[in-house]
Amino acid sequence: MSLLIGAFTIGLILSLLALGVFISFRIFAFPDITADGSITLGAAVAATLLVSGVNPFLATIAAFVAGAAAGACTGTLHTKFKINGLLAGILVMTALYSINLHVMGKSNVPLLSARTLVTHTEEIASRLAGASAVNVLGWEVGVRDASVLVVILISICATAVLLYAFFRTNLGTAMRATGDNDQMVRALGVSNGAMLTFGLALSNGLIAVSGALLAQYQGFADVQMGIGMVVWGLASVIIGEALVGSRDLGVIIAGTLLGSVLFRLLVAIALRWGLNPNDLKLITALFVFGALVIPNLVVKFAPKKARVVAHA
Repeated sequence: MSLLIGAFTIGLILSLLALGVFISFRIFAFPDITADGSITLGAAVAATLLVSGVNPFLATIAAFVAGAAAGACTGTLHTKFKINGLLAGILVMTALYSINLHVMGKSNVPLLSARTLVTHTEEIASRLAGASAVNVLGWEVGVRDASVLVVILISICATAVLLYAFFRTNLGTAMRATGDNDQMVRALGVSNGAMLTFGLALSNGLIAVSGALLAQYQGFADVQMGIGMVVWGLASVIIGEALVGSRDLGVIIAGTLLGSVLFRLLVAIALRWGLNPNDLKLITALFVFGALVIPNLVVKFAPKKARVVAHA
């Protein structure tokens, strides 16, 4: 049961990463590789501040600001210096590796003795429950695991609702229009460059918060923790779109959250069945490849079948 709850919790935490990737890849159709660096940046900033005794809430907010700054740098390189979007993300991601090392001062920062959001949640839940474990459907679950799952679930759902509400505002609609038709947005007098830069800042801010929460949950921040995370986020978005099968914004956001949790559960099951952890990134890449190619093959051959049925 603890393994299942842990998979749910990490899936929910990484759903912020998925939402960030959704904004860059789906809203703006921008191949932002900055995510691999910004998730580590969020973990590095939060971990360093937590070790220094900073309030966990302030440390998490600082992680968001740092991630937003990284995303804004990528947007600025693309819009102001006319650097290819993919290359701009690669440049910032590469620079962030050294920046993260400077922020942490070493390659790994343990948080075992620091007060984090997880320890705060555990303390409050222990006082309310009056025990170290609770009974859930006949299973004994630790108060820490159960309380953190509930708090993360509420926080992620609230974030998704706020994000949906934001994209329904004038600013959010302008951002969505920029991704759909930037020439039309320019004709209306809106700076598509500013919209893209703001969108990438929001995207990487959410991704950095995901890194900060992941570090606090796992108890450490590592400079290598961001490798391949953009693929993870893309896989979650693809799974979510396949689950909901709708183009409605609210439904897609909900599907992205579900996709992240489901993908984490699939990984946990695979590891439980004996998958070599060294093969995890390879399996993830192959899965994303299949998820991207199969829908195109279905669309390609569907019209032929339709014509055969029509002639019959």
